[in-house]
Amino acid sequence: MKTPVPTNATIHGIDRMIRNVETGRFERSLSGLTAAGALVTAAEIYFEHDKASFGNKLMWLPVALGPVGAAAGIAGIFSKRMAKTALPLASAAIVANGLQGTYLHARGIAQKPGGFSNLTYNMEMGPPLLAPLLVTLVGGMGLLAAVLRREK
Repeated sequence: MKTPVPTNATIHGIDRMIRNVETGRFERSLSGLTAAGALVTAAEIYFEHDKASFGNKLMWLPVALGPVGAAAGIAGIFSKRMAKTALPLASAAIVANGLQGTYLHARGIAQKPGGFSNLTYNMEMGPPLLAPLLVTLVGGMGLLAAVLRREK
């Protein structure tokens, strides 16, 4: 049986984080982190894709999804309804786009001279293979926030 923590006891470290998850406070925090992460990654993606002159029209999609994820994350901070509807929808779109980007970046590496047999060079000089997975992590944070309990 779980021993209740006295209300006057000071909680430190990991115990505080666990208590925040149990009481629902962490859901709002993770919504906010999703919003911030979406904006930061969208800005970074813009600069990287701009270097490639947005040669493929799909390069605009993660840039456009950044503000959508940020708006859903901010809305999720203030509204339980938005945290359970808009945030998971936007986050699922971000995850799907991150997986699509991983495929497209792998295809770009394969199209370089030597393809995957020259992987060391093509990983450095071609599209960054693992970068789209960072976008997927941001979307995953939003999905996790959507399934967590909300504080009352």
